Amino acid sequence: MIALAWIGAVTGPFAAWWLWRRGATITHVVVGILAVAYLLAVWAVLIEPRTLTVRHVAVDSPGWRGPPLRIGVLSDTHVGSGHVTVPGLRRTLARLNAERPDLIVFLGDYAGGHLPEGDRSPADRAAVLDGAAALAEARAPLGRYAVLGNHDWWFGGPSVEAAVRGAGVPVLENAAVRIARPEGAFWLAGLADLYSARSAPSAAAALGEVPASEPAIVLTHWPDTFPGVPDRVALTLAGHSHCGQVNLPFVGRPVLPSPGSARWPCGLYREGKRRLYVTGGVGTSILPVRFRAPPEIVIVTLSAAP
Repeated sequence: MIALAWIGAVTGPFAAWWLWRRGATITHVVVGILAVAYLLAVWAVLIEPRTLTVRHVAVDSPGWRGPPLRIGVLSDTHVGSGHVTVPGLRRTLARLNAERPDLIVFLGDYAGGHLPEGDRSPADRAAVLDGAAALAEARAPLGRYAVLGNHDWWFGGPSVEAAVRGAGVPVLENAAVRIARPEGAFWLAGLADLYSARSAPSAAAALGEVPASEPAIVLTHWPDTFPGVPDRVALTLAGHSHCGQVNLPFVGRPVLPSPGSARWPCGLYREGKRRLYVTGGVGTSILPVRFRAPPEIVIVTLSAAP
């Protein structure tokens, strides 16, 4: 599909010029409209999906204690789905490292496409697993942690999980880890994916061993799981939505992948004491298109509420 888009991008101006030379006024109007559509399509299919935005977000939370924490967030890499290659992912990780976050989290969907592992070509399988293995290049003093997404389970959850763990990145599935730091420890809890073959996502299970006296952060692929996260959690981080991939002026996001994504499509949300950030991630799904929803890595600075 990307190859066809490049062919269209190259041949489109010649076709427009030919029509313009031979047309009447109405043809000129039509050609003008088509030219605008052509330019927007070139941007959405060939240019914006290959850009990268570094988004800095400040979050103050009643559930956080101690000094601010800088969290690097990367989600929905979708290696092998058109725009994201293993070398491209490595460049993205280098850009994330350059921000010097205290902690890095990966929010799932490392696999591109929808096919199971056994139905893919050897090159496609290798790209997905090599992309997961590339997460080893992320660097943060407090560590790197991950959850799995639905595309990972469609590909083969155990295979993707093994590649991520092989990269030295713990995968949290309804489990939590205590992270010590001189200014005070905190907990990082990860929820199972909604398509997990092992268990349903459960904030209660993930936070079962977390004492109320220490702050906690929850990682989930789906924003749909946010209603089950209790008030005591300082921040929930989610992906999956891709910020809609297309965000039209005056219309908004015409397609969102789940009810939770429709309710919390992109950015920071405050609901009572709870905080949720939904990142648009870096890859694409179904169509290799992004329009006014650029690929992003996010640096969240989490602070105590005044």
